[in-house]
Amino acid sequence: MEHKQLRWLFLLGLAIVWGSSFILMKLALKGLTPVQVGALRMIIAAVFLLIVGFNKIKLIHKRHWKYILLNALLGTFIPVFLFAYAIQNIDSTIVAILNSLTPLITLILGFLFFGFFFRKIQLLGVSIGLLGTAYLISRSASLNPEDNYWFALAVVIASIGYAFNVNILKKYLSDLDATAIAVGNFLLVLFPAIIVLIGTGFFKQNFTASPILPAIGYMSILAIVGTAIAKIFFNRLVQISSTIFASSVTYLIPIVALFWGVLYGEKIHITQIFAGIIILLGVYLVNRKQHF
Repeated sequence: MEHKQLRWLFLLGLAIVWGSSFILMKLALKGLTPVQVGALRMIIAAVFLLIVGFNKIKLIHKRHWKYILLNALLGTFIPVFLFAYAIQNIDSTIVAILNSLTPLITLILGFLFFGFFFRKIQLLGVSIGLLGTAYLISRSASLNPEDNYWFALAVVIASIGYAFNVNILKKYLSDLDATAIAVGNFLLVLFPAIIVLIGTGFFKQNFTASPILPAIGYMSILAIVGTAIAKIFFNRLVQISSTIFASSVTYLIPIVALFWGVLYGEKIHITQIFAGIIILLGVYLVNRKQHF
C-alpha cells in the first residue's frame, strides 16, 4: 500500500481508537484513582510491548536514547496522569476536544524550535479547526456547567507535551523502526510507573470489590490497544507523513468521543455536530495539496 493511502488508514484508525480512550478512562476511574489509572496504563502497555517487541531494542543506537527519553516523558509519562485527572473532573468529550490544540501547538513549536516551515493554507486550516474547537467547548460548557474547567489546563499541558513529542519523532527518530521507538519509550517508563503504582497502595486493595476488577479490565484494553499498539502506528504515521498531518488525528478524536458520549448519556446538541464539521474542514485545509 502506498504511503498516501496508508497514512489516511492510520489516521482514521488512530482517531477511532484514541477517540474511544476517553470513555475507557472514565469507566476505569469508577474503580481506580487517576494516578492508578495512569500508572497501570503504562505498566500494562510496557509489558505487552516488551513481550511482542523486545528484540527491537537492538535497533536503538546510543544517539537515539536521549530523544526516546524525551519522547517517553513528554509523549507518555506526563500526559497519561494529566488526562486521568482531567477526565475525572471534566466531561470526557470536552477533554477530547481540548486535545485538538495539539496540531496548532505542533505547528508553532516546529517552527520555533525544530526548523520546520508551514504554508499559509496550513495555518488557515489549523485556525479554522481551532475556531471549531473553541465553539464546541463553549457549547459543551453551557451543557455541562458542573464540570471543573480548571482541569482544562491539564489537557493543555498534555497537548504541549504531545506537540514536542511529534516534532522530536519527526526530526530525530524518523530513521528508527516505529516498534523500536515504542518499546524504548515504555521500557524507560516501566519502573517509574511501578514505583508510582506501589506508592498509591494499589496492591493493598480488596480486588474482589466490584468496581476494581472491571476498572482494571477497561484499563487493560486501553493500555494494549489504545496505548501500546496505537503508539506503534502513530510513530509510523509521523515517519511517513508530516507532523501536522499526524497531529491532525486530534481533530477527528472529538467526533468519536462525542459518539461514545451520546451512548453513555452525555448531552449532545446540533451545534456540537456543526462544530465538528468545522473541525473537519480545518483538517482538510491543513492537508490540501500537500506532498509528503
